[in-house]
Amino acid sequence: SVADFFIGNKDDMDFSSKNISRVLYVSEATLSRFSQKCGYKGYREFIFSYERDLKFEQKSEGTEKDVGLFARRVQNSYQKLLQENFRILDEEQVRRVAGMLNISKRVLIFGIGNSGYAAEEFQLRFMRIGMDVNAVTDSHMMKIGAALGEETLVIAITLSGETAEVLESIRIAKSRGASIICITAVSGSSVAKESQEVIQVAALKNLDTGTKISPQFSILAIMDVLYSYYFANDS
Repeated sequence: SVADFFIGNKDDMDFSSKNISRVLYVSEATLSRFSQKCGYKGYREFIFSYERDLKFEQKSEGTEKDVGLFARRVQNSYQKLLQENFRILDEEQVRRVAGMLNISKRVLIFGIGNSGYAAEEFQLRFMRIGMDVNAVTDSHMMKIGAALGEETLVIAITLSGETAEVLESIRIAKSRGASIICITAVSGSSVAKESQEVIQVAALKNLDTGTKISPQFSILAIMDVLYSYYFANDS
């Protein structure tokens, strides 16, 4: 909460430890420890640096922003996302999902919006090695595809796990005997609860809106792992 306050603040104010502790409902000792965690000797040294940077930002408002600054922010976001993605990767699950792909007569990839782009990439990738796979990104076509039933594997891609069109379609597919795999950032979501396998991917705050970095990045990273493993073990 202390970090969020200083990152989000754009205004000059009384930055004394007494006032900020009152504003944030934390102790002055907490502010001191926070400053030390940031690499400063104490809160006074931290706030001196902070006020200097704040004045610089205020002066630069209305001028063209530095490209390098945004490049570093994007790089940091991707690095953070990638590290978390591989930290939560379940290698045994990748083996199971590859096995499900191998025995399925047909594979349907459901996705809406940004998830739909990832679904189309999945189709292009696996079609190259002869798999009967189709990306379905239209809600009406999803319902039609869901009725295919047995020997069909449905992979539902939804970061939130609550996309209504996808949820309705996989319920239809499940009732017809299809196997369901979900790729989501929320393991306890509604779509996840309807699935046999839930591949969890990392996500940053507001990632699904695509305002900072590509929302499908974490999905594509997992797809690369699955494709590489499947390709290497199915000559």
